Amino acid sequence: MNQPDLHSQKEQNKTRSPWAIAKFIFFSLLGIFMFFVPITIAGKSSIPLDHLVTLFRQANTAVTVYIFVILLLGAIYPFYTKKWNKSATDFVLSIFKVLGFVFGALILFGIGPTWLFAPDMGPFLINSLITPVSLLVPIGAIFLTVLIGYGLLEFLGNLMEPIMRPIFRTPGRSSLDAIASFVGSYSVGLLVTNSLYKQGIYSFREASIIATGFSTVSVTFMVVIANTLNLMSIWTIYFIVSFVVTFAVTAITARIWPLRSMKDDYYPGAEPQIEELKKLGFLTRLQKGWSEGIETAATSNSFFKEAAKSLKDGLLMTMSILPQSCRLACLGLFSLHLPRFLTMPAIYFIQSLHSYNCLTQCLPQKPLLFQSLKSSYLLYSLSMQTSLPVLLLP
Repeated sequence: MNQPDLHSQKEQNKTRSPWAIAKFIFFSLLGIFMFFVPITIAGKSSIPLDHLVTLFRQANTAVTVYIFVILLLGAIYPFYTKKWNKSATDFVLSIFKVLGFVFGALILFGIGPTWLFAPDMGPFLINSLITPVSLLVPIGAIFLTVLIGYGLLEFLGNLMEPIMRPIFRTPGRSSLDAIASFVGSYSVGLLVTNSLYKQGIYSFREASIIATGFSTVSVTFMVVIANTLNLMSIWTIYFIVSFVVTFAVTAITARIWPLRSMKDDYYPGAEPQIEELKKLGFLTRLQKGWSEGIETAATSNSFFKEAAKSLKDGLLMTMSILPQSCRLACLGLFSLHLPRFLTMPAIYFIQSLHSYNCLTQCLPQKPLLFQSLKSSYLLYSLSMQTSLPVLLLP
């Protein structure tokens, strides 16, 4: 037997080893449990990741300091990297991040006018958006490793490719994004999308479709909206309609401007991993997905090494999200206190401003962050004081 054949046989034996199979099964099940299996703790039903975030939130002083530091670093980062003046868009967004830091600092330390600290303004913003997102993104990034790094992605990609590609024009592997976003959290979906885009698994167009479609709503956020608008009595109908509308709109927007005209470029420096389009039977796809999943688990790095890398990306993402969150959410909440005839135009203006930010980013990963937050901010604004029904009254 020649040397190349011997090497090939060793690699094949490695991917079939019990250790590789155990890694694939254990980490896949752990990822599914952390992101997709609701459990009830202290009367609250949510995914384990959300419960972990709730546990960290108990350290009030430490969390306040942490949020302040993240807001400060997020405001400074564009100037530190010297990207703030690369274009007019970068300049405007950098200024907005500074304003977001100012808004956030005022709210955190109780400085400012009385109206800013009304229960439905600053405190609502901190408790319902800023704190959960600031903790969920980095903590979720750590556990994201087990979700996408040990074969589950390849396994699901092979099974779902015949569905995802023709309907949503995205790879089969995007099914994991859809599940993570809708069942878990849109922030988790963003983490998955951003990570896979930077690995060359998604093109820019595919990542934009996923982020602006699947990652715009989640069950946990829907519960907040349903409770605010007293819709829990019709939760099943509300859930089904939201599910159908979200995926139907994604299928439509993937075929119209601007998503349709986006280029299939890949992240700079990443090697494109284009999914092969083959007509295979279910059992063949199942076997292929199993083999590729085990192979990925066998060749993956240690959990701690991958988790450290994901944590770094998660913190950078949090630094990018939080200042923008403060600015746009403050504008959205403030618009509720305008005269009724000005409220809806103000919300439309915020939406247009956010859409502009999303569609004209120079850094490839930014649209994957901000576009998906647009719906969340609008829903928060519209849900406060049941403003949507009020606005529709004559």
